[in-house]
Amino acid sequence: MLQEGAHGRWTISSSDESTEENSDGEKPSTSSLLEAARGRTSGPQYPCSDARKAAHKRKASPLKFRDEKVSTEEPPAEKQRTSQEGSGWCLSSSDEEPEDEEKYEQKETLKEEKCDVPEEHPLNIRKDDELLEDQKAEQYDETPCAAQDTWDLLNGGNPFRFFLTKVRGIEPSYNSGALHIKDILSPLFGTLVSSAQFNYCIDVAWLVRQYPQEFRKKPLLIVHGEKRESKAELLAQARPYENISFCQAKLDIAFGTHHTKMMLLLYEEGLRVVIHTSNLIADDWHQKTQGMWVSPLYPRLPQGTTGSAGESETNFKSDLISYLMAYNSPALKEWTDLIQEHDLSETRVYLLGSTPGRYQGSDKEKWGHLRLRKLLKEHTSLIPAQESWPIVGQFSSIGSMGADGSKWLFPEFQESLVAAGSRATDLLKCDVPIHLVYPTVNNVRQSLEGYPAGGSLPYSIQTAQKQLWLHSYFHKWSAEVSGRSHAMPHIKTYMRLSPDFQKIAWFLVTSANLSKAAWGALEKNGTQLMIRSYELGVLFLPSAFGLDKGYFRVKGKMLPKSSDSATYFPVPYDLPPEQYGSKDQPWIWNIPYTNAPDTHGNMWVPS
Repeated sequence: MLQEGAHGRWTISSSDESTEENSDGEKPSTSSLLEAARGRTSGPQYPCSDARKAAHKRKASPLKFRDEKVSTEEPPAEKQRTSQEGSGWCLSSSDEEPEDEEKYEQKETLKEEKCDVPEEHPLNIRKDDELLEDQKAEQYDETPCAAQDTWDLLNGGNPFRFFLTKVRGIEPSYNSGALHIKDILSPLFGTLVSSAQFNYCIDVAWLVRQYPQEFRKKPLLIVHGEKRESKAELLAQARPYENISFCQAKLDIAFGTHHTKMMLLLYEEGLRVVIHTSNLIADDWHQKTQGMWVSPLYPRLPQGTTGSAGESETNFKSDLISYLMAYNSPALKEWTDLIQEHDLSETRVYLLGSTPGRYQGSDKEKWGHLRLRKLLKEHTSLIPAQESWPIVGQFSSIGSMGADGSKWLFPEFQESLVAAGSRATDLLKCDVPIHLVYPTVNNVRQSLEGYPAGGSLPYSIQTAQKQLWLHSYFHKWSAEVSGRSHAMPHIKTYMRLSPDFQKIAWFLVTSANLSKAAWGALEKNGTQLMIRSYELGVLFLPSAFGLDKGYFRVKGKMLPKSSDSATYFPVPYDLPPEQYGSKDQPWIWNIPYTNAPDTHGNMWVPS
C-alpha cells in the first residue's frame, strides 16, 4: 500500500500487521531464526524483534542518503485505501488488526510457517564493516581511576543506588558514576559463586564475554521466555558452555513476553540483586540511555535464622521471593532458598513486578498498576495541593491504548499513578496533567547511532495510526542534564512531580513500557486484572529515605555535592519535558525515512 507523509513515502504489505499487545512491541523474528537454522549469518545470532533485525540489517548494509531512493511503484488498484484525517498515514483494509487476538495469533503462526528463506545474496553475507560495528559496541576500557570511582559508588557515593549505563561517544564526565555490565560483573562487586540472568533478548556468547575470565565457568542460569524455534536457537547458542542452564518462563496468554531484566549474583561474600532495563546484547550497553538499581551487598544470615529475619522496611525480601515463586519453576527454588538465607534489611526501595495471569480478590493488588496503586496509597501521604501534581511517563515502546483515553489510560493507569494517602484523588482525572516522553523522528535521526537507534523503539505504524489522540500528550527526549540527549532511551521511568518540576513525590524505574500487556488491564467489570507479560522495577519513595516532607528534590546538573544528597533525586532527563512541536512526529520503526540523512549520512528503509 503506497503511503506518503512528512518523512517520505513507503509501502505497507498486509504481512506487516502488528502484535499490538506485545509489551515491547517486539515479537521474535521467525525469518532470522530460520536463517540461523540453515547456517546463514545475515541477522543477529539471538532471537530478537523485527524492529531490531531491521536495525541490524541497516547497520550491515547502510543506505547512504545520496543513494537512489527506494522504488515507490504504485500497488495494485484493487487494494482499498483507508485513512485518518490529518495523520499522513493510510493503510489498506487488509492491514487492520483482527479484533480476536487468538485468531490473529493463529493467522500469524500460519503466515510464519509459509515464510520462505531468501536465496543467498551478497548483502546477506556478514561484512567486515558489520564485525567492526559489533566490536565497537563491545569495546569497554576501564582505567584504575574508573575502578576506584566504581568502588566509591558502591560504598555510599550514590544513596539511591540508581545508575545509568556508560555511553560511548559522550563527554567522559557524564560517564562518571555510570556503570557498564563489565563493572557489575567485576570482582570489585564480589567473588562470584553463581549467577542468574533474567532477560528478554539474549546473546549468549556476548554475555559470557562480559564476565571476567575467572568467573566464566561459574554456574549461570538464564531465565527467558522463548518458545519453539527461538528457544531452540537460544539453547544452541549455549551448547559450548557446560556451566549454563535455562529456565523457560511460562507465557500462557497471547502476546506476552518475558520482559523482566534482573541479575541475581551470589558471591562468597554475600548476595546482590540488580534490576535494570538493558537487554543482554552489545547494542543495549553501547550508545543508549539505560537505567538500573544495584542493591547493597547482602550478607548471609547466621545459620539457623528463621521467619522474617533479614527483611527490609519495604518488604523487599518477601516480595522478591513471591515474584520468583510466580514462575513456578524448580530451577528458581535454589535462588529463593538463597535469598531466604541472606539479610536484605538495608534495602530502601519497593519491588514492583508484573507476572502473567488473571487475578481476582486480594491477588489483584500483587502485580501491575494495581500494585503501584496499593504502594502509593499505603506509603505516601498527600501534601497540600499535590492532587494536581503532574505525571511523567517515559518509555521506549507503546502498546494499543484504544480509541481514546477513556478505554484504559485515564480510568485505569492514571488512576493508579495519582493514588496517594489512604484514598485516590478526588479531582477529575483530566485535571492531572500527564506528560509522555517518547523520541521524535528527529531525536532518532540526530542520535549517536542514527536511524538504527530506532530498532529499540518499536512503535508500529499499525498501532500509531489507530491512536492519534495519544500523540497530543507526547514530549521530546532531551537529556542535557546527563549528557544523553543523543543516546536514545531504552530506560523506562514514571514519576509524579510538582507543577514547577522541582519536587518528586515518587520515582519508578522499570522494564515496563506503556502497554496493557505490561501493566495489566481490568476485566469482568473491574473484578479481575489480566496481565500478559513479566516485568520488574523498583519504586523510590521519600519516606523510605527518611524524608518526612513527602518529596525528593530534583537534582540539577551543576548541583554541588552535599551531605544531604539523599534529598536530591538524579532524574536522568531534562525537566520540564518539551511538548512535540507541530512538525514533530513520534518515531515509528516500520516506515522509511528518506528525506533527511542521520548522523552517519544514511536513510532508514526497514525492509
